[in-house]
Amino acid sequence: MLAAGVMAAACTVIAPEPQPAAQDQTVTTVPMDGLARLLSTLPIGPSQMKEVADAVGSSSTNGYDEEYTMKQLFESPGAGVGDLDSKASAYDTPLRDLIQEAVRSATKADGIVSGDPEDYLRDLSSSDLQIYWPYAADWDGSAAPVITYDPGDDSEANMGYIIGGGEIVVDEKVARERPVWVINRNSDAGYTSLELLRREDPSWGSGGGEIIVRPRGAASAQDIRSLVIKTLRVERQYDSWFAGGAEFFFKCGSVENFTASTEAELKLYKPSVTDFMIVVQRSQIGQEIPLNALLVSEWTKGLTSIGFMIVEDDGGSQTSWKCSAVVKYNSKSYGFEVDLPLRSRDDIVWRGQMTRSYVEKYSGKTVSFGEMSLVLDLS
Repeated sequence: MLAAGVMAAACTVIAPEPQPAAQDQTVTTVPMDGLARLLSTLPIGPSQMKEVADAVGSSSTNGYDEEYTMKQLFESPGAGVGDLDSKASAYDTPLRDLIQEAVRSATKADGIVSGDPEDYLRDLSSSDLQIYWPYAADWDGSAAPVITYDPGDDSEANMGYIIGGGEIVVDEKVARERPVWVINRNSDAGYTSLELLRREDPSWGSGGGEIIVRPRGAASAQDIRSLVIKTLRVERQYDSWFAGGAEFFFKCGSVENFTASTEAELKLYKPSVTDFMIVVQRSQIGQEIPLNALLVSEWTKGLTSIGFMIVEDDGGSQTSWKCSAVVKYNSKSYGFEVDLPLRSRDDIVWRGQMTRSYVEKYSGKTVSFGEMSLVLDLS
């Protein structure tokens, strides 16, 4: 997800503003446990399992979690979050067809779907529900899934429904050993991932190689450097496994390309905010993940500190953290106040000022920010 959020009027935003959910996606009262039980009654076979595997794999490639939203399931079978094209023609009977047939059949849907079947299908297709498939990359291509749902109480175990009949208790250990589909609520599809941003804007680089942003300011090239997060490593989980992986937002407030030589020029500079989302899947915990994500593209000698914050998204009302970016002019320091957006229930991994001297000292080295380790590079 890229996020820009709410900022002070004096700030310049250098990232697209997100929506908390896709505009045509609404939170509904469709019960998660009922949908899990409904799916377990369907004649799900190799074609439907491949469809879900394709979708969650594509979402993962696009920088999101291993997820298949109901919106994509009904409108673009086999497509993951961030995909533009449907893959429906690749499947003999898309999963949506099985769902529609079951819901419209009073016998199959008895006790699961209440009210008008068409209302249920409409609500389901426009809801924020999804199929989350942890560790999908380990699927052997044939084993049928157990289907469960997020109990929503931070539990680590829940009842799982076996396709064709039967129940077992599932926890994360089970999900590592056999395919488990979890019905939960989507929290990241409304944001632009860093991976998609790179595809839309070449200045963000490829992610695996060098950052291709280069200084464009008035200062000489040797006076301007770029601050990049080369790699990250997350040391722990932040939520119950039923809720999926963690969505981390990296937020940086700074004054880029600061080259003022007069007080009049000093007044022309306004702080900017870089704000982007990284999804860390549960299988990636404890692993070093290459990023090459740009924080400050034009760090000149006049920029002495930046505001920096990392949060793990947990929703809530919109708020912000006021911090300062500092620049130096004629041996005097000037502070610029900037608001970094966050939400009331977010877990704050780290927040504070990063000075130029700190970044220069630890450039290229592993440093800890709370329970996350980063390798920063200023070059």
